[in-house]
Amino acid sequence: MANKAVTPVGLNHLVLNVRNLEESHTFWTDIIGLEQVGELKPSPTRPDPPRMRFYSGDHGGGAMSHHDLALVENPNLPPPPAEWSMVGMPCAISHIALTLPSREAWLMQLAYLQERGVKFDRRIEHGMTHSLYIHDPNGYGVELLYELPREVWEGDIDAALNFAEQLPTEGPEALQDRAEVPVFKPQQPANP
Repeated sequence: MANKAVTPVGLNHLVLNVRNLEESHTFWTDIIGLEQVGELKPSPTRPDPPRMRFYSGDHGGGAMSHHDLALVENPNLPPPPAEWSMVGMPCAISHIALTLPSREAWLMQLAYLQERGVKFDRRIEHGMTHSLYIHDPNGYGVELLYELPREVWEGDIDAALNFAEQLPTEGPEALQDRAEVPVFKPQQPANP
């Protein structure tokens, strides 16, 4: 008999309700870069499945998972808010964070998004990631990030989580990224 819950190894996949499957498909493939890996089709065991598609990212060396994200069409969702915000949104999910493979890849993605006219909602340096926030057609926030090295934040995860420096969201300044970052160390007790 176990006396506590078993800790999961991580999040396997996320399923989002979307108003328009085609519009959301374009966002998640053309803007974010996920690859569609499957779609529900009628079968003898499921004659009338929901409109649903499955997507995967690159898990290193071209490896894919069965899926990281699924989209289910629900045209009755309320319209998205006019402006995305980190708090106070009328969506059940504040945002979804996606890791890019490197700082260089992340900077390339920011330039790609800016060239495509994607609105940057928020640009921020956290103590463990450098992040860009955008939103999908349904109002879900999407955080695109790259991880800072573990030795930067592992000494004091709480301090790293509480560190936040807002950066510009427009123009060439929105594509700047500093390589020198603060390192979070455990607090030393004061000597009496």
